[in-house]
Amino acid sequence: MTTIASIAVRSSRLSSAIVGAFGGKSTSWIHPQAVSSRRFISNSTVKAMRFVQFRTAATGEKQRLGVLSEDGTQVSDISDRYEGDLITLIRSGASLDEVKASAAKAAPLKVDSVELLAPVTNPQKILCVGLNYSGHCEEQNKPIPKEPMFFSKYATTIVGPHDDVIAHKISDQIDWEVELAVIIGKKAKSVAKANAMDYVFGYTVAQDISARDWQKQRNGGQFLIGKSMDTFCPLGPAAVHKSLVKDPHQLAIKCSVNGVEKQNGSTSELIFRIDDIIARVTESITLLPGDVILTGTPAGVGMHRKPAEFLKPGDVIDSEIEGLGKIKNKVVADS
Repeated sequence: MTTIASIAVRSSRLSSAIVGAFGGKSTSWIHPQAVSSRRFISNSTVKAMRFVQFRTAATGEKQRLGVLSEDGTQVSDISDRYEGDLITLIRSGASLDEVKASAAKAAPLKVDSVELLAPVTNPQKILCVGLNYSGHCEEQNKPIPKEPMFFSKYATTIVGPHDDVIAHKISDQIDWEVELAVIIGKKAKSVAKANAMDYVFGYTVAQDISARDWQKQRNGGQFLIGKSMDTFCPLGPAAVHKSLVKDPHQLAIKCSVNGVEKQNGSTSELIFRIDDIIARVTESITLLPGDVILTGTPAGVGMHRKPAEFLKPGDVIDSEIEGLGKIKNKVVADS
C-alpha cells in the first residue's frame, strides 16, 4: 500500500532528478537551455511538453497524468480529460494546443509532492533492438549487423524512474543497458522510411536490465526470460514530446553504477536509426499508440568488461540521456 511516508521519500528523489534534468543547477549537457549551440527546447511554449504519470498521497494507487512546467518544478494534472493515462491521450489525437489549454486550467502541483511512475505503464508492445551501437558490437568483437536483431520484453518489466530493480534469485548475471526509448504516436503499418518519424510521439530514458545467464546460456538461447523478468525495464522520468528533440540521433547517453561511469556514448552511433527500425518492423508487425521501442545500448555493459561485472543488491544505477533527463534505480534483493 502506498503511504504518505513512502511517497515523501520517493518525491525527494524525484524532485532532485527532475529539477536536475529540466531546470536548476544541472549538468550542461542535460539542461536543454545551457548549451547555446544545440537547442532542444522549442521557442514556443505550446511545444514545451514533457508528460509524466504520477500519484500522490491524496490519490493513493490511482495513476494520474500531468504536464511538467518548463523548469520541472511543477506538474499540471490533466487526468480528468485523459483518464490519467498517456496512451489514452495519444489515442485521442489531441493537439498540443488542446493539451496546453487543459494544463492551463489545472492547479499546478509541486513536483516534490508527487511520486513519478513510468511515463508509459501498459504498452501493448515493448520492442527492442540488439547490437545497434557500433561500440557495443566492437566490445563483443562482432561484425556490424546487416539487418537489425529484434526481441521483446513484457509490459510487466516496466517500473518507474526511481523504482527498485529486483536481483532475481534465479540469476547471478544481472546487467545494465541504458537506452533511448521511442514512444509510438499512432497506428503504424507498412510505413515508408521517409515518413516513419511522423509516427513517433516522443522519447524517454530506459534501462534494458538483462539476466545474461538466462539470455545467453539458458532457455535454449532465447532472450525472452533473460530480458523480461519483473522490474527489468525502468522508464522515465518523462515522455518528452518529439517537438523538443531537435535530432534524436545526436544525443549524449550515459550510465553509471554506484557513481562510477560505465557507459558514455552518443545516439549518433546507432547502426539502424529510428526511421529505419519503424519501417522494417511495420512491414510485418503493426505498431500501436503507446508502443515502446528500445533502440539499443552503447559500449560499456557489465558482461563485456574485463573482468565481467554484474549488478548486486545495494547497487544504484544512474541512466541519463541529453535533453530527456535522468533515472535512478536501486537494485534490491529478491524477497
